[in-house]
Amino acid sequence: MTDKTTLSIDLSPVKLGLALVFLTLFLNFGLGAMFGMNEDLFQNFIHSGIAAHANLFSNPDKEQDIIWRWLQRAHFHAGGIGAFSLGMVILTALTNLSPRRKLITSTLIGLSIFYPLAWFTMFLYAPSIGRAAAHHAPLVELFTDIGVGSLSLGILSLVLGIFVPTKADRP
Repeated sequence: MTDKTTLSIDLSPVKLGLALVFLTLFLNFGLGAMFGMNEDLFQNFIHSGIAAHANLFSNPDKEQDIIWRWLQRAHFHAGGIGAFSLGMVILTALTNLSPRRKLITSTLIGLSIFYPLAWFTMFLYAPSIGRAAAHHAPLVELFTDIGVGSLSLGILSLVLGIFVPTKADRP
């Protein structure tokens, strides 16, 4: 007879955070698949927008490349932040934090999806309003603040919960 040791982790307190992280990873995979299947769709979107608003662009070829790079950054950040956040949410599930603290921490980490969405939104706006305006559009700035701020707060909550647990977080 062998002794089977199993690790049972209750993921219920971190499900919302996990769902957001999976959405981030799906954004990464989806953009990557679309690039592979029909990159011209994106390139034509940029080109058509620049052509329709030529007065906003002093160097259309350079602008095309920069806006294309913004879409790639949405893809890259969704993959990197998604993978990192997945690890942080799983680590959150493994801690002795209270279920409420796990929910809050994992959700904050999961809200990092807004950072790659900020790059994607800049890509969508830029061909019609120009690069500078797209970069400083209120929605883009809001997405950036939510993504960076919530990830920072989530990691801070996790680190403090591990190294400075409160009474509610102790088993």
